[in-house]
Amino acid sequence: MLENEVSISPDSPRFNDFAKEFEKLLDKLPISEHDNLHDECAVFGIYFNDKNKKAAPYVFNGLFALQHRGQEGSGISSSNSEQIFSEKDAGLVTSVFNSRRIEKLPGHIAIGHDRYSTNGGALEHLQPATSAKNKIAVAHNGNLPVVIELKRFLNNHNISIEGLNDSELIQRAIEYYVEQGLSLEDAVTEAYPLFTGAFSLVIMDNEKLIGVRDNFGIRPLVLGEFEDNKGFVLSSETCALDKVGAKYLRSVKAGEMVVIDKNGLESKQLREGHEQLDIFEIFYFANPSSKIEGRSPSDLRIIEDLRYKIGRQLAKEVNINADIVIGVPNSAIPAAEGFADESGMHFTSRGLLKSSYAHRTFISPDERGKKVEMKFTPMGNVLEGLSVAVIDDSIVRGTTSKELVQMLRDAGAKEVHLLSAAPMIKYPDFYGIDMPDPEELIAFGRSLEEITEIIGADSVHYLSLDGLFEAIDLPRDRFTISCFTGRYPIYIGYENSEKIGHFIRSNVA
Repeated sequence: MLENEVSISPDSPRFNDFAKEFEKLLDKLPISEHDNLHDECAVFGIYFNDKNKKAAPYVFNGLFALQHRGQEGSGISSSNSEQIFSEKDAGLVTSVFNSRRIEKLPGHIAIGHDRYSTNGGALEHLQPATSAKNKIAVAHNGNLPVVIELKRFLNNHNISIEGLNDSELIQRAIEYYVEQGLSLEDAVTEAYPLFTGAFSLVIMDNEKLIGVRDNFGIRPLVLGEFEDNKGFVLSSETCALDKVGAKYLRSVKAGEMVVIDKNGLESKQLREGHEQLDIFEIFYFANPSSKIEGRSPSDLRIIEDLRYKIGRQLAKEVNINADIVIGVPNSAIPAAEGFADESGMHFTSRGLLKSSYAHRTFISPDERGKKVEMKFTPMGNVLEGLSVAVIDDSIVRGTTSKELVQMLRDAGAKEVHLLSAAPMIKYPDFYGIDMPDPEELIAFGRSLEEITEIIGADSVHYLSLDGLFEAIDLPRDRFTISCFTGRYPIYIGYENSEKIGHFIRSNVA
C-alpha cells in the first residue's frame, strides 16, 4: 500500500534519483486505466504557523501520495506572505518537480494539484489556477456542468472568459471580489452561489488557506493537523495526510468553508449541506489505505476493507462454479479476495499480472485493445484448462473487458466468467469523472444477455445496487449514485440531460 512507502523530500540529495525509484513504486498505486474511467484530479494544501517553515516540499509529498487520482499534470503554488509563486507542468509529480523547482516555491502556505483532464487539455489548463494579477491560486477537483451564470457574471464585470475552463472561471470570480477589497473568505462566500456542479476547492492568497466543498459534498476533501499546533492540511484523501505526518481531524462538510490563517481554524457553513459523496470513491478511485467517515466522524472505514466486503457480497449474489478466482490489478484485488473467501473458491494473484510501466506509454483511444495487451499479462501456466472467475471493479465501455476475456482464453482458460464489483453503469457522470456519453456505455439500453455476447464471456454478472449498500453498511442517501440510476442531485443543464434522453427537471433526485 502507498502508506508503507517512504517519502523522499525534494531537498534530499537523492531527489534526482527518485524518479527511477518511483517507477517501481507506481505499481503499488491503484491506478486503473481500463475503459478510460478517470477522476479529474487531486487537491492538497498546507498552512504552517511558522513563517520560516517551507510548505512546498510537503505539498510535493502530498501530491505524490495522491498521484493515482491524476497523472497528466502537476502543479504547486506557494506564498511567502508577500507574493504567490507557481510552478506547473504536464507529467507525473516526480517528473515535474526536482529540487531546483521546489526552491522556486518559498513560503509557509502552499497548495497543489494532480490533474486528469475531463474539461480541457492538460497542457492548456494546468492547476493551481492563477491569473496575471496573481492575487489568489485555486486548485479544483470536480466539474461544473453548468457555467451560464458564472460566465454571465464575469462578462458583466468585463472579465475575459475566452479559453477558460471551469476551474479558471472559478478562480476569476473569487479574484474579482478580492480586487473589490473583500477578504479571501468573504470573496469565496460571495462567489459560491455562482458555482453549479461538483467541487472541492483549495484556495490561497498571501495570508490564508481555504477549503470548500459543494453543498452535496460529491468530491472528497479532508482536514488534517500537525502536532504541537504547527499547522493544518487539506487533502483529497487521508492517505496523503500520512505522507506528511499530519493527523486526520475530519472531513470538510458538504457546503462548508474552512479558513486557516494566523488565528487558527475557523468554519463557516455557506449553504445547507446534504452529503452525497461519489460512490466511485469506494470501489474505484480512492487509495486502498484511505479512510472515509462511516456513520459518525469517529467511525472511519478503510477503503480496502470496504472493497473486500463488496467482493463477499458479490459471491452471495452470484451462483457460478469456477476453478480459480482472479482480480484485475490493482483496484479489484480486494474484491476478488472477498469473493473467493465467501464462495470457497481458490484465489490466486498469479493468474493476471500487471506491468509496472504500461501506464507511462501514450496510446490513443482507438488503440485501447493494444494498451490492454501491454498492461496485463495472463499466465497460461496458471490458467490452462481452468474455469476462471475474473473480478473487475467496474465495467464501463466493455472494450477492455472484451479484450481481457479474449486474452484469458488465448492463455488457455476453459471458461471465463466476468464479474463486476459495481452495479451496471448506465448513465454518464457530469461531476468530474472522465466518463463517455451514454451510447458508449455498454450497459446503457442493453440487457445482460446482450452485454455477455458483446464481451464474449461465458457469463457476466454485476453486483446489485442493494447489495452494494448492504456490503458497505452505509446509508444510500450518503452517496451520489447517478451513474447507476440516472438521477442527478445537482442540475446538469439541458444539453447534458438531452444526452441521457430526458429532461433533467423530471429526473432530479
